Amino acid sequence: MRKWSPLIAVCLGTFLLLVDVTIVIVALPSIAGHLGASPHDLAWVLDGYALALAALLLGAGALADRYGRRRTYLTGLLIFGLSSLLCAVAPTVNTLVAARALQGVGGAAMFATTVAILNVTYRGRDRGVAFGVWGAVNGAATAAGPLAGGLLTEHFGWRWIFLVNLPIVVVAVAVTLRTVTESRSDRAGRFDVPGTITFTLAATALVYGLIRAADDGWASAAVLGPIALGLAGTALFVAVERRSAAPMLDLALFRRPAFTGLIVAAFLCQAAAFAYLPFATIWLQRVLGYGPVDAGLLGALPLSGAALLVGAFAGRFLQQARPWLAIGLGLLLIAAGDAAQSVVGADSGAAVLIPGLILVGLGAGVVLPVLSSAVLAEVPHERSGMAGGALNTFRQLGFAFGVAIFGTVVADVSPQQKAYAAGLSDAVLLAAGFALVAALMTVLLARPKVEQPVKIG
Repeated sequence: MRKWSPLIAVCLGTFLLLVDVTIVIVALPSIAGHLGASPHDLAWVLDGYALALAALLLGAGALADRYGRRRTYLTGLLIFGLSSLLCAVAPTVNTLVAARALQGVGGAAMFATTVAILNVTYRGRDRGVAFGVWGAVNGAATAAGPLAGGLLTEHFGWRWIFLVNLPIVVVAVAVTLRTVTESRSDRAGRFDVPGTITFTLAATALVYGLIRAADDGWASAAVLGPIALGLAGTALFVAVERRSAAPMLDLALFRRPAFTGLIVAAFLCQAAAFAYLPFATIWLQRVLGYGPVDAGLLGALPLSGAALLVGAFAGRFLQQARPWLAIGLGLLLIAAGDAAQSVVGADSGAAVLIPGLILVGLGAGVVLPVLSSAVLAEVPHERSGMAGGALNTFRQLGFAFGVAIFGTVVADVSPQQKAYAAGLSDAVLLAAGFALVAALMTVLLARPKVEQPVKIG
């Protein structure tokens, strides 16, 4: 059992930080009632966390490579626990939003180190099992957020969606201290302050613009301004990294077609598999009239259960397959699941989503663990923290991108109307398109010129 204790420590933190991306969705009406929050305020309760998480992941990965992955992971856990307590006792919505952003800081430190810790802890067949379980936890956690939020909100109150994090953080810290070995990059140079600042500002501006697009429209100054600033910041970041002796993100990695294809696939996969779930949950609650528990159960259990089954029973075997083939097939399952949900209509019941959610869960259970190990296989060992940070950064940016895009698709219809189902149908069809593009990118770029199995470890 001790052999798998580092995996348990990593999975506990991963589950916490990903559940908290979506756990507040079904609690938003209760938060509005208690804190007098406006719809705009509620959007930032949800998105403030995602923004900080996406913007800081890459910088956290660079810090972990230099100062130690175990130390960075523990720091993230402590920040996450403290900020969860602050969320739970927040007296005003502004305090809650600030505490959610601090949660994102802790989540970034944790998420940026998980892949690297597993990569240096396990070898061969054990690594396949570890990444299989970790990938299943990834898929299950994102989908399980609405279910956990519904159960806690309905039976204990919305503040418990944050208080429940505290005992899990304590356990994760204890297991990490006892079983996770410290590791860092042998080639880590001086910390890249200019790169960290420019990337954080660029990512923050881009994610902020995407978040605002759903409410203000793509042509508004409140959207175009931040996006333009984000693009300019991205260009500046690239210029800074090219001149840096110790870059936060080695841009030479993107000269490898397989690495680039896998990163793009991660971005699109996160949008295709998970970013429509908030709108499906809204449809279940506000149109069909389900309570928080039932909405979370119907919207999350089929997907998360399927992802966990794949990771638990097939993770080891997936790591022995050709990565490009496993990822491509998983993405096709996600596309099929999204397309299956597009039959939702004005007179549909909740059951119409279940077959598609199961397919998406199966696909996510295949893609996520293989994607992580395949990215690490494309980079030198000392770049594992950097590669893990880049992978998880693009995944979170993909989620924010998907929420923004799907939000504009359903924005013209009130969620109190049955016609909302038509917008949801269009959103999941678009998600299916994202998954198909990701599958194509994987086959075109990640497939080796000479076809042979890639051995992990």
